Amino acid sequence: MKTDMPFRHMSLYVLLLLLISFYMSSCTTAELGSAGRRKTAGKTFVIVGASSGFGRGVAEKLGTYKANVVLAARRTDLLEEVAGKVRAGGGNALVVTMDISKPEDVQRLARAAVQEFGDIDVWINMAGVGGIGRFWEIPLEDQARIVDINLKGVIYGSHAAIQQFRTQGYGKLVNMGSIESVNPLAYHAAYAATKGGMLNFGQALNHELRLNGHKKIRVITVEPWAVDTPFWRHAANYSGGTPRMAAMDPPRKVVNATIKASLRRKNELPVGWKAKGAWFSHRLFPRFTERVSANIIHKYQIKNAPPMQPTAGAVHEPMESGRGVDDGVRQRMKEERKQRRKSN
Repeated sequence: MKTDMPFRHMSLYVLLLLLISFYMSSCTTAELGSAGRRKTAGKTFVIVGASSGFGRGVAEKLGTYKANVVLAARRTDLLEEVAGKVRAGGGNALVVTMDISKPEDVQRLARAAVQEFGDIDVWINMAGVGGIGRFWEIPLEDQARIVDINLKGVIYGSHAAIQQFRTQGYGKLVNMGSIESVNPLAYHAAYAATKGGMLNFGQALNHELRLNGHKKIRVITVEPWAVDTPFWRHAANYSGGTPRMAAMDPPRKVVNATIKASLRRKNELPVGWKAKGAWFSHRLFPRFTERVSANIIHKYQIKNAPPMQPTAGAVHEPMESGRGVDDGVRQRMKEERKQRRKSN
């Protein structure tokens, strides 16, 4: 009986944490209220990776909040399309075609933003690519490119943002991490490495800013669960199956949480109850949580995913497809489950 008590207490503790995370997630993933919208109106946001997915969603939402939005990515035609949506919503937009893996492009982006709007209130690094498959089967050039964009690119963007923030005396830097910043997944080795590095990078930066008296400059790492965006379509994929993950969230949760992060003082923000649950679980039972997560992705990505030929995706060059915020992955998976049940 004595040996059971600690486990029972621990189980109740975990359940309590999950209930708290579920309750708190509804606050962070809801749209801004009127007070938040007033604070956002007229502020200047730089969004790297604004042509689709989270970046596009955040840009278009900021337009309805009457913000100034600097749109940066590799696909000019899509940036112009998003700029039209921002302006139609009541905001101002500036398009800058660039590649975050090129430091000269990042510096050009920062100069253009300041020249157009005078300062930068929030810089958001959202550009990112994935690599799915067994580590030894993914070409090294693809893995190196993932590091170039996801980690080195974030360092370049963060450097430009912090330099401008130090000049003007304030600013928020928001880096799009992942729950894999905390809990790495099998078949995502290089991607998980970049997201883990991004979290440590942001934590170190916050301490440097604090120790050097920059109280009005903050770095926030946003950590979503798997989300239904063009990320999966754009990922390099050598797994043999169509890219996916279990229980994906809708993009609107991350869009709303990212904008709210720019108004708050938290340094780290898991998004939604699934991400918060994984975040808590990993702190209590790290190896167990990683093992369960690995088993889940093995089932969904390796065992059950419809077959797909190897592809480098959008890792090296942008793709024409995958242009929206949502990409319909959840609906496709739902249809696939129906077909499997019929065949069985």
